[in-house]
Amino acid sequence: MFLHDRVAEDMVERMSMIKRDFHNVLVTSALPFLLEKLATELSDVTITSMDTSPRRFRGCEGPLVVGDEEALPFAGEQLDCILSLLSLQFANDLPGALVQARRALKPDGLMLAALLGGQSLHELRASFLQADSELSAGVAPRVAPYTDVRDAGGLLQRAGFALPVADSDTLIVRYDTMLDLIADLRSMGWANALVGRPKGFLRRDVLMRAGELYAQNYSDGDGRVRATFQILWLTGWAPHESQQKPLKPGSAKTRLADALGTTEHRLSAAHDDENQET
Repeated sequence: MFLHDRVAEDMVERMSMIKRDFHNVLVTSALPFLLEKLATELSDVTITSMDTSPRRFRGCEGPLVVGDEEALPFAGEQLDCILSLLSLQFANDLPGALVQARRALKPDGLMLAALLGGQSLHELRASFLQADSELSAGVAPRVAPYTDVRDAGGLLQRAGFALPVADSDTLIVRYDTMLDLIADLRSMGWANALVGRPKGFLRRDVLMRAGELYAQNYSDGDGRVRATFQILWLTGWAPHESQQKPLKPGSAKTRLADALGTTEHRLSAAHDDENQET
């Protein structure tokens, strides 16, 4: 769970920079490490942990809820903050899950989510695509698609969040072989969950060829291979009248040239001066 621990540390650090008091926080991942860190960072707060299986609550304290982000078991405007850690990439309906999160938040409540971005595991995806194209009748979806950072801000806006922000952080993890990477993914519960995945066993020759391609294209000088994990961060606030709002076009009362301490030139005049110098 090294990746979850790393992202949990980043989430706690981001929360420490938000100067707000949150009293009712939902964490959509049952991670004792994250819950303990949040309890230390946030004072006078009730932290509810939600996950899809009660077996994942081992070692967790506080209120525990079995639930799914695509069907949040909370009434509207009930939560001050929702923290989602590496789970939304598995949502069948990501826009719908974000809408439910926004509805569950009180006005001016915070949604902070970390999920895998579109560049994650691109090495593994490309290696299997080429191996399948060489040895099989056609390519198969062996690595799930992930959200692109360029689309993330638009998803927050569609869900009705105010002040949406999307940014990403890229982590490069090195392994001895591609098979060691696959073993870690399975241990994290990130095996192929696509409905359209091949139903039969993966052929050994395809697996071995993918490993050869991975080593050829994505290895370092010492022979170890690289795996990319792009962590996409989504931040949005439930709308509230106290939040900053953009001014209407044309409502400015101060010229930009005055603020910058420079002289304003008309575009046509600037072109004329340039032609004379030429």
